[in-house]
Amino acid sequence: MLSRTAENLYWLARYVERAEYLARTIEATLRVTALPNAYIGQTNEWDSALLTAGVSAAFYEIYEEANETNVVEYLSFSTANPSSIRNCIEAARLNSRSVRTALTGEMWDTINSAWLELQSVWSGGAKTREQLANFLRFVQETSLRFDGSAYRTMLRNDAYWFSRLGLHLERADNTARILDVKYHLLLPEDEHVGGPLDYYQWTSILRSVSALTAYHWVYRETLKPWLIADLLILNDTLPRSLASCYGNLVRNLDQIGVSYGRQGAAQRHARGVRNRLEHSNMQDIFQHGLHEFIQEFIADNSRLGDIIAKQYLI
Repeated sequence: MLSRTAENLYWLARYVERAEYLARTIEATLRVTALPNAYIGQTNEWDSALLTAGVSAAFYEIYEEANETNVVEYLSFSTANPSSIRNCIEAARLNSRSVRTALTGEMWDTINSAWLELQSVWSGGAKTREQLANFLRFVQETSLRFDGSAYRTMLRNDAYWFSRLGLHLERADNTARILDVKYHLLLPEDEHVGGPLDYYQWTSILRSVSALTAYHWVYRETLKPWLIADLLILNDTLPRSLASCYGNLVRNLDQIGVSYGRQGAAQRHARGVRNRLEHSNMQDIFQHGLHEFIQEFIADNSRLGDIIAKQYLI
C-alpha cells in the first residue's frame, strides 16, 4: 500500500472518532449545566469542555468568555477551530475521497451523506437546544454507522489495519484527556469528593465515553473515583479504556508487521505501553499520582503517533 493511502485511511478514522468524541463532550456538558445551581457550584463546565478538547488557549484568542453559546459554536461549527466537528467531518470526507477505492460503498456513503447533510441542514449552526441535540445525535450516529460499516464490510488487510490504528490512537487520547481534566482541574478545591457536584460530574464523564451502564455492570456500586479510573484505564473489557485501545493497537500493528514481513519501532513502543498498563494497579497509580500517570500516557500515545507516521506514513 502507498504511504499516502495509509495516511488518508489513518486520519479518516481519527477525524470521525474525534467528531464523535466532541459531540459526546458537548452533550455531557449540557447535562451538567442543566442541573440547579446548588449542584453546579462555582465551576465553569464549559471551560472544562475546552480543556478536555485541548483547545482552550486557541479559544481564548477569539472569545473572552467560555459560555454555552461560544463553546458550542467553537467546538461544533467554527471554521477557525481545526478540530471543530464541522472541520473534522469535512477533513474526513476529503481523506475518504482520496482513498475512495480503498473504502467499501457503505463507508463512502456514510461519510459523503454526512458531509452533504452538514452543508445543507447545519450550515447555519444550531439555533435552539433542540436543534443542537439533533446535531449531536447526527454526529454520533454518523460515527457509529462508519465504524459499523468498516467492521462489517472491509477486508482484513492493511487498509483495515491502518484505519483501526487511527481510531484507537485517537480514542486513547480522548479518554485519557477527559479523565485527566476531571481529576486535575474540574473539581473545586473546596468541594468534597463524593458530594453532589462530584457525583454529577462523574456521571457526565462516564456518559461522554459511553461507560455509565458498563460501570454498574462491572462494579455494582455507587460511583467511586478509584473504580471509575480503574474502568477507564485498566479494564480491557471496556472498548474506550486505555488498556483496550492499546490491546487493539498492538494487534493491528502486529498484523501490519506480519503482512509487510518486518517489525519496527511502532510495534515495540505500543507493546511497551500495553505492558505498562497490564502490570499497573490503581493503588500504585494513585500513590504516584494519577495526573502524572495520565500525562505520561498522553505523551507516550502522541509519541506512538509520531513513530507510526515515520515508519509507515511518510
